[in-house]
Formats: sequence, C-alpha cells, structure tokens
Amino acid sequence: MTETIDFAAQAQLVGRLAEHTTEEQLDAPTPCEEYAVRHLLGHLVGLTGAFRDVARKHLGPATSTPPGDAVPDVTAGWREDLARNLDEMAAAWREPDAWTGETQAGGVTLPGAVAGRIALNELVLHGWDLARATGQDYAPDPAGLGVSYALLTSWTEESGGAPGPAFAAPAPVAADAPLLDRVVALSGRRPDWTPPEQPAG
Repeated sequence: MTETIDFAAQAQLVGRLAEHTTEEQLDAPTPCEEYAVRHLLGHLVGLTGAFRDVARKHLGPATSTPPGDAVPDVTAGWREDLARNLDEMAAAWREPDAWTGETQAGGVTLPGAVAGRIALNELVLHGWDLARATGQDYAPDPAGLGVSYALLTSWTEESGGAPGPAFAAPAPVAADAPLLDRVVALSGRRPDWTPPEQPAG
C-alpha cells in the first residue's frame, strides 16, 4: 500500500485563516518581503489549483510554469476559488495513485510522493505567513508540521545551506524551540516576525 498523507486538517485551517482575512488587510505586509497579503492569497489560490493538478497528474500550464515568474494577486471571487481549490487539493491527495509514479510541479518532473510532501509544506508555511500577517492564531496540523520539518531538514542537510532556491538560509532558532518555530526558521523566515508598526495617520 502506498502511504498517503491527509491534507484535510491543514487545508481547512488555511481556509479558515483566509475566511477571516478582511478586505482592509489585503495590502498589509507579510513575512514574505515581496508579498502583501493580497499577493500571498493570490499565490495560495494558484498553488492549491496547481498541486491539485499535480496530484491528478493533469499536466499542463499549471504544473509546467516555474514559480516566481510574476507576482500573483487576488482576483474577483478569490475567496470562493481558494475554498474550492483547497477542498479539491485535499481530495486529490487522498487518492493513493497521487503518491505513486512521477508527476510534474513547477516545470520539474519528480516522484508523486515528493510532490505531495512539497504541497503540504506549502500549506504549512503559507498558513503561518497568513496568520502572522493578519494577527490570527496558528496551530497547524501536527502531521503536516512533521512532514514540513522532515522535508526542510533533509533539503538543508543535502544542500549544506538554504533548503532550496525558493528559500533563504535558515534563520537562527534555539534547539529546544517549539517545532513550528524550527520549521519556520528552516524555511528562512524569522519565527519572531510581526508586522511593522504602521505610522499613525
């Protein structure tokens, strides 16, 4: 039997964070320096749709386009689009066939089992980004958090530095810090990041 990892809890958490993000917060900064909240949400809409297709092995523009080609943004109906994509993404990765053979993500051919872990890691990290940017509590699914830690640790050990081209070098963090802080730090983010003070006006 092929091991599958259930995305449902983490997908539902990201969905709740997005649901409670107000229109007034769309231009707020995020831990991703080049992204405001609107760009982060646009990225989430795109990646959830893409990784749904990655799981289904429906290869096309969504799976062949490298990330970072353009700064994403929300469009009309983004809330409904994200909610649908999250549900469909979780359902697609629930299928054992998604974890077997090869697929394509970001223009790279890779094993389905690796692509699934990358997809879940994206939900864990960007869920943290959105929660921090919008002042919401964040308690990711423990299974998903464990997947992120194992994946980022293996990439960091293999590279001897940053876990990949999409990440900065790991940030300093105490060895006994909570697992979420260690995951965030491995991704190059600062676990103590908070939105900058906005000038009164």
